[in-house]
Amino acid sequence: MAKCSNWSLLHAKVHRILRSRCLLPRHQRILVAVSGGQDSLCLAKLLLDLQPKWEWHLGIAHCNHQWRSDAAANATYVSQLAQWWNIPFYSETTDCRLHSEAAAREWRYQTLSAIAQKNNYSHIVTGHTASDRAETLLYNLIRGSGADGLQALTWHRPLTAEIILVRPLLEITRVETAQFCQEMQLQVWEDSTNQNLKYARNRIRQELLPYLYQFNPKVEHNLAQTAEILQAEVEYLESEAQQLQQNATVTTNEATIQLNCLVLRTAPLALQRRVIRRVLQQMLQASPSFEHIEKVVVLIAAPNGSQSDPLPGGAIAQVKNGSLWIYTNLAP
Repeated sequence: MAKCSNWSLLHAKVHRILRSRCLLPRHQRILVAVSGGQDSLCLAKLLLDLQPKWEWHLGIAHCNHQWRSDAAANATYVSQLAQWWNIPFYSETTDCRLHSEAAAREWRYQTLSAIAQKNNYSHIVTGHTASDRAETLLYNLIRGSGADGLQALTWHRPLTAEIILVRPLLEITRVETAQFCQEMQLQVWEDSTNQNLKYARNRIRQELLPYLYQFNPKVEHNLAQTAEILQAEVEYLESEAQQLQQNATVTTNEATIQLNCLVLRTAPLALQRRVIRRVLQQMLQASPSFEHIEKVVVLIAAPNGSQSDPLPGGAIAQVKNGSLWIYTNLAP
């Protein structure tokens, strides 16, 4: 296992991405999430080799979900890598059973945030790739997500007020990370759960994407590119929706919100839906379904006295005197 390497095309590509997108500023303390799989190993080695150019302070964190019999050995292997590379190492093991991918992801990000906060890291980086981006788009499309869900795997997002999550490999495919690990003689720890077809993402990776390749060999690249396009469009729409919501809001409190129907009526349907979704998320403390949003959107052009069926938690929307009123169950 080589401790340093020659400059490769992938080094140059990631260096360019970091510089053009301003993802990881110089001199920052950066915590790298490393599972031991090919993507995270590729990421860690790339950042280690780029460190002299950017003058970062790197650390490695490993989260043990206790899903596999070799989980402890996996953690030990990542610890040995960090020691070999002379990088601070942090490891946490869950003390409760994680029964779903969503629960595991939530615990993992909470754990990484806690490690970063305790040790003064400003950025957490993960090895998500263009392949993950394509799979996420398909996964959310099948689940019925809108544009926000289809572009969910973004280059960066805040985890806390002080810590930013960054994904520097979103232009890199899983084929490229595998080739890099082979060239750098990095021993990849194979995760047996990646072969378990009870997980939807594994079925997408092993069954759906290979099938789609028959229609278009560039399907993975094209899906990742679509997610990139959607990200910019979603950011614009959300900005416009926020402004529309401010313009349309007449009164608001914990249990009631009053929106001006005339202001909403002049806006495109896409923005009306986004405003109503934002309002319902705020008032219901939950993500409303498309059906819930539509029940309220149709009231924007409805006559006075119209009202919706009950929304989650007993909330209700009603048209009165040219305004759309939404009451939670806290309202009198």
